[in-house]
Amino acid sequence: MSRHVNKIALVTGSSRGLGRNMALSLARNGADVVVTYRSKKAEADAVVAEIQALGRKAVALEIDTGVTKSFAQFAETLKAALQVTWQRSTFDFLVNNAGIDLAKPFTEFTEEDFDQLLNVHFKGVFFLTQRLLPLIADNGRIVNLSTGLARFSLPGYSAYGSMKAAIDTLTRYLAKELGSRGIRVNSVAPGAIETDFNAHVFSIPGVKDHIAADTPLGRVGVPDDIGGVVNFVCSEDARWVNGQRIEVSGGIHL
Repeated sequence: MSRHVNKIALVTGSSRGLGRNMALSLARNGADVVVTYRSKKAEADAVVAEIQALGRKAVALEIDTGVTKSFAQFAETLKAALQVTWQRSTFDFLVNNAGIDLAKPFTEFTEEDFDQLLNVHFKGVFFLTQRLLPLIADNGRIVNLSTGLARFSLPGYSAYGSMKAAIDTLTRYLAKELGSRGIRVNSVAPGAIETDFNAHVFSIPGVKDHIAADTPLGRVGVPDDIGGVVNFVCSEDARWVNGQRIEVSGGIHL
């Protein structure tokens, strides 16, 4: 029997990279999936096709998680999709994964840079979760994506790491406030994972070797290292895990 029988997951930013891996991992374990994308519909449709090939239902919806004024309309679009595709008014798992990469030295960071990161990585997560909360079924799950950079520090990530640390704090508050509905909230914090999201970093000569040398398991992370952990956190096997930050980094910088 599938772990996620009759469950629906919404994974933001799931047309590519880690989000795609999470969506497919959940689908392999029985969940249907709402895939979201910001601009690349063809990529999202391809993920939907992969999920359908696994025998699960899926739809692709467009959203820019950095634009809070769009969330009300997105919620209405989601309601309609849930009704048409599943004959349901709720979904079960919200995975706040969508993100952007913007690294600069602290002295060069502009207010525009800061706001761009803030809108996607904290403000967007805060208010999208708030907006979708009435659509999350009781005993549902919320998984917020954090980062290893909220624990250790690398030059260039002062804003990104700080906002993800705020996500870890928000996760604990949501776990406290939503517990009466049986909703569990946790954050998953990837370490250095090689995806198209950060290909520009991994293309620098020596970077992969340096990261591998700093990791006890002796390699850089890959997307398959993350999707299964998100799947576990959503599962009944993790029913007593709540308000936690789970780092998935191979033990880098211990």
